[in-house]
Amino acid sequence: MRTQVGIVGAGPAGLLLSHLLHRAGIESVVLECRSREYVEHRIRAGVLEQGSVDLLRSCGLGERLDREGLRHEGIELRFGGAAHRIAMTELTGRAITVYGQQEVVKDLIAARTAAGGDLRFEVSDVRLAGLDSDAPVIRFRHQGRAEELHCDFVAGCDGSHGVSRPSVPAGELTEYDRSYPFAWLGILAAAPPATEELIYAHHDRGFALYSMRSPEISRLYLQVEPETDIAEWPDERIWSELRTRLETVPGWTLNTGPILEKSVTGMRSLVVEPMRWRRLFLAGDAVHIVPPTGAKGMNLALADVTLLGDAFAAFYREGREDLLDAYSDTALRRVWRAQHFSWWMTSLLHRLRTDDPYEAKLQLSTLRYVTSSRAYATSLAENYVGLPEV
Repeated sequence: MRTQVGIVGAGPAGLLLSHLLHRAGIESVVLECRSREYVEHRIRAGVLEQGSVDLLRSCGLGERLDREGLRHEGIELRFGGAAHRIAMTELTGRAITVYGQQEVVKDLIAARTAAGGDLRFEVSDVRLAGLDSDAPVIRFRHQGRAEELHCDFVAGCDGSHGVSRPSVPAGELTEYDRSYPFAWLGILAAAPPATEELIYAHHDRGFALYSMRSPEISRLYLQVEPETDIAEWPDERIWSELRTRLETVPGWTLNTGPILEKSVTGMRSLVVEPMRWRRLFLAGDAVHIVPPTGAKGMNLALADVTLLGDAFAAFYREGREDLLDAYSDTALRRVWRAQHFSWWMTSLLHRLRTDDPYEAKLQLSTLRYVTSSRAYATSLAENYVGLPEV
């Protein structure tokens, strides 16, 4: 087989890149090891920055997003027995939209399928070759047959456990990594949200987050130890701990319901530089990971492939290579800003394993300042809704 850009991974990054390339008249093939059903239903991030919403609308993917997405103009910081609203739209003129990653993926797959896009699910034994030449090859197995995809470029959008990044020779990439001494226990519950906006709660027993996916479905998180066994958290224990950490404001009550899904996710920060090696371009979780506190993961992936789509368009339309050459440096400016914001939010809101009383006092002091200073609140809001240029 022959195409112009071979894309490994059918998450938001790989699918959006394929969509953008199609709109620019550039051929691509997307390879994914999981089934279509799996990628359309795996629960991941659910907050879209204003820029991500504008992007999806601009490339014809806004119809269901506008109909079903939940626009939020603020978030709530809850600590010390009181609720404090950060009025994001008032402070920045922008907002966020709650719309699950799996819904973005469904929309992208539908758009690529309708346009006759080449999406191959359930491939195996994917190997990249010839990346240091002008004729890369992706070898894989599909439906029991060995296949080869010859292309001009390879886009590695296959996440932190994919094959793309390990295909770069040792010593060519530098990793900047941090693991946090806590994890998130997340649940999806058939319970109408008891709030119209996300609640970030600081509590001496640990952090909690109240989010939602629809008017009928809530998404909630608890800070737990990294080695937590989910079997030790029956439903009633989860709801009891959520009540303790969230029902700290007089008159506010948590809505409960059947828990549809539960999982424990470790907290990690990672950046790999550069985001390109020869004919391989890395994007999304394949090259950077942020803790979910700042809601940046999916947004960074979409921003990466927007740059990459423009760079490929300039190459094929005008023979220009300057945007391809600048891709890594340009993308990393936004990546590091998001890294800092995610680290700051995580450090501010989570109970430290050492239970250092000095750190706890600093956290409360910072929270009071954030919620009383318009300048500090504006900085938080700007980063949360997404800076237009970084």
